[in-house]
Amino acid sequence: MAQYQNLFTSVQPVGPLHDGVELPRGDDKRLGKPFLFHLLGRIGNAQIGPIYLGTLGFASLLFGIAAFNIIGFNMLASVDWNPIQLIRQLFWLALEPPAPAYGLGFPPLDQGGWWLIVGFLLTISIILWWVRTYRRARQLGMGTHIAWAFAAAIWLYLVCGFFRPIMMGSWSEAVPFGIFPHLDWVSALSLRHGNLFYNPFHALSIVFLYGSVLLFAMHGATILAVTRYGGEREIEQIVDRGTASERAALFWRWTMGFNATMESIHRWAWWFAVLSPLVGGIGILLTGPVVDNWYLWSIKHGVVPAYPLEGAPVMDPALMGAK
Repeated sequence: MAQYQNLFTSVQPVGPLHDGVELPRGDDKRLGKPFLFHLLGRIGNAQIGPIYLGTLGFASLLFGIAAFNIIGFNMLASVDWNPIQLIRQLFWLALEPPAPAYGLGFPPLDQGGWWLIVGFLLTISIILWWVRTYRRARQLGMGTHIAWAFAAAIWLYLVCGFFRPIMMGSWSEAVPFGIFPHLDWVSALSLRHGNLFYNPFHALSIVFLYGSVLLFAMHGATILAVTRYGGEREIEQIVDRGTASERAALFWRWTMGFNATMESIHRWAWWFAVLSPLVGGIGILLTGPVVDNWYLWSIKHGVVPAYPLEGAPVMDPALMGAK
């Protein structure tokens, strides 16, 4: 057993199918008959189903599917209802927000109205799914850590598509629904406001993003390395430290002079991951309503030297050409 476990092999236990713990009185029944799927068992549990949707889950899917279909049909209309061109140009197509002239008003459907409707439907879908996530955790006797991590991502979504546009006084400041157009929006936002690289909250967001990647990789590698000693049973190792936990701790003390525990590493990883969208959202929210040009802000606060060094004044691009 201890010899064949390595990075490329895994143990896939297969047991009797089960429906899970009993649901509280008043909950809907689970849907579908469970079955085993070997390939999924390579990366997780091989059992598929039964699925619990409930009222909140069903409503969330209903609103989400409606939003997804409106986006799809608008993209299809933009290529003259040609499904081949829809597939070819999918990464470049978008449902754009209203033009600046409409401010925070409701424009005609083909000039941004559909974008507002989709934003409303998608936001309702996401919030309903968050409530479902929170309630499922409470009813199963779990902590609500998953729901609050999800809320951090929802915060960034709302900042980009709702809070910041309202503070700027125009829906045109919001993110378009599309793949490459969304990336173009990020680039344009950075160019208009003096480069987001000078935004300290953006910098912190990247630190937590890369930091969480590193922490999760370190933790995953550590548990895989001590799996042969039962390291994957982390809950047991938290309350009853065994040879897997001891070896992992000894390795990291030897490697970097400090080690997390089987419990604290998850708190480290959770906080790093959650802080990435939280501080990123703060940075986006400040961009425009509070700080118009992050480069000039950095010069003012001594973060970067003023260029050119000969002493020529640095002009604010937003003021150039103004009469």
